[in-house]
Amino acid sequence: MSKLYKNISKILFSTALIISFAFFSLDSFAQNNDQSGKKITYKKARALQSSTAKKMAEVYKAYERLDDDGKEDPDLETVKRVLTELRANLAEMKSYDRSVVWYQWGYIYINEEDIANAIIAYENVINEPEVTKGLRESGLLTLAQIHLSQENYDKAITLTKQWMSEVDKVTAQSWYFLGIAYFSKENYNKALESMETAISMAEEEGYKPKENWYTILAASINELKEEIGEREALLRQADIYEILVNLYPKKIYYLQLGGTYNQLGREKDYMITLKAAYAKDLLNKESEYLALAQLLLLSENPYWAATVLEAGQKKLVEQKDEETEEVTMVRVVKDTEKNLKLLADSWRMAQEIDRAIPILERVSKMSKDGKSYVLLGNLYLSEDKITQAIDAIEKGIKKGGLKNTSQVYMALGQAHFENQSFETAKKQFRIAARSKDEKIKKAANNWLKYTENEEVRVKNLALRRDFIQNS
Repeated sequence: MSKLYKNISKILFSTALIISFAFFSLDSFAQNNDQSGKKITYKKARALQSSTAKKMAEVYKAYERLDDDGKEDPDLETVKRVLTELRANLAEMKSYDRSVVWYQWGYIYINEEDIANAIIAYENVINEPEVTKGLRESGLLTLAQIHLSQENYDKAITLTKQWMSEVDKVTAQSWYFLGIAYFSKENYNKALESMETAISMAEEEGYKPKENWYTILAASINELKEEIGEREALLRQADIYEILVNLYPKKIYYLQLGGTYNQLGREKDYMITLKAAYAKDLLNKESEYLALAQLLLLSENPYWAATVLEAGQKKLVEQKDEETEEVTMVRVVKDTEKNLKLLADSWRMAQEIDRAIPILERVSKMSKDGKSYVLLGNLYLSEDKITQAIDAIEKGIKKGGLKNTSQVYMALGQAHFENQSFETAKKQFRIAARSKDEKIKKAANNWLKYTENEEVRVKNLALRRDFIQNS
């Protein structure tokens, strides 16, 4: 049985048991007009004939059967047998008794997904002149639901409106169902109006509107974005998703809210939303972790960006092989060159050089060009690790693919200068001085001059030390 029919069936099962066994009369009535304009009066309760009541007692007992574990296990075969016996005597029954029997048959047909006969059964229920108010209302609503499931939207809307006109009180739930019918018919303006009414009434009635009320409202607004304007639609959707993440904090609503903020150009709010989802451990895709990390970098929070990326590297999720169906645990954020480079950059920008260096060492080995090696060399240089700096930069030059080699040779020259390898340093500065960039050229020549002077100064100091030691 499909989910839809299970839902209808569940409602009918409980309703049938409650309504069918009203063996007493009340003095309250409901009125409605038939097609001729004549008012029809419906009692809230009637009494079954004795013979019908006995048979319905069997039906009730069959519905109430439990299995060996004490769980509900309705004996539908018995129900169907007894109802068949009752159906054979429909002509001899009172109108109310017939409405009860037809209602029970409607439940059976729904359970069997025999839609055509289910429609006939419930139409017979509502057309019986002595049907009770409760049974008629339930029949109308069920018919509306069936026609909705069959995509007979106009019929569903008509029946729903009729049902709403007959119930004692039109509730938020009533407007919700009408909104569903309008949305299914693609009348999004009416759907929007109905869902807004449903939500407003629920709040007035003092209970939390249901989750899908908001989702249908948001979907209706999305369908009307050309009519109301894309930005206005996004602003209204953002309001709805803000409510959803507070009332129903699911991952999808955080992502929808974040995506809406992104479309509105509200990057900070987008970042805050993703960060909130991350804090609740709702993120489980690489793209989600990377998006958050990049947003944190844009908002000048490199430490947080690195923390998020490392958390993604540690988090494991199930991955199913499509061919073998074998399930394995994999890291959310893979150790790819791109991801590791982003992590290294994050730690570097956070001034956590000791954390950046080992990651950049891995990136440098993976990279097809020498850019990462050059960056690694500069980090070593900033940490006064001169030998490692020279080695890394030279590996970068050898690997190639560098855009601004003049700056690279400048860095290599500075490393050799710090190592007091003045001749080698001057060689690098001379190469850098060939640059067409006047700023780099000037800087290289200044470093060259400074190196020459320093070389002389160091030699003179050495000579002075030797003189003092030998005198």
